[in-house]
Amino acid sequence: MIPRAHGVRRSAPAALSRWYERELGWPTAGSDPVELLTGVAFDVIELPAVAGFAMLRRVPRTGPVAVEGAWMRLLVAAGCADELPGLLDWLEWGGVPLDLSAIGAGGRITAPCRASSWPLPLAAGAPGERCRQEAAVWLRPPDPKGEVEPTLPRTGFGGDGGAPDLVRLVGAAATECHRARLLRARPLPRQRRAGEG
Repeated sequence: MIPRAHGVRRSAPAALSRWYERELGWPTAGSDPVELLTGVAFDVIELPAVAGFAMLRRVPRTGPVAVEGAWMRLLVAAGCADELPGLLDWLEWGGVPLDLSAIGAGGRITAPCRASSWPLPLAAGAPGERCRQEAAVWLRPPDPKGEVEPTLPRTGFGGDGGAPDLVRLVGAAATECHRARLLRARPLPRQRRAGEG
């Protein structure tokens, strides 16, 4: 619990929710853990974290990026989730099984609690308090001092914040998801194959 003026106390989830709504203008669900509503200010492209880290080496400039467990979430402009299937087809990834999906209107993601270089005021508890190990955290946080929407990848030439266009981001994400899938399927050097004696 976080103390509030006049002796009233408020919970960390309420403070985190309030912070996202006031500072970034992002709607939240009044839940514990706090969830950000997608499809309003942003959509999300979700992929395995191992593929995501490889993709971030190839595409160093993105919009905000969060990780929760084994999944990476790339924030993109609102409405982009609907474009993902068509983009994958256009990039000739449509028939390939990828662990790549989008969350748009009506969806939710767990609100990242903090980044090591970006503590949220009153959001993660007492100063120095760490998030739960499985909690969502920011890898590339949104800039709370500026508008976030211009930094989000979108169809065309990206936002004013230097983010790549959505096509480049999806192409790189699909490539790394495919590589990760192939690496998981490849037998280890000493592993026997079926029928070998």
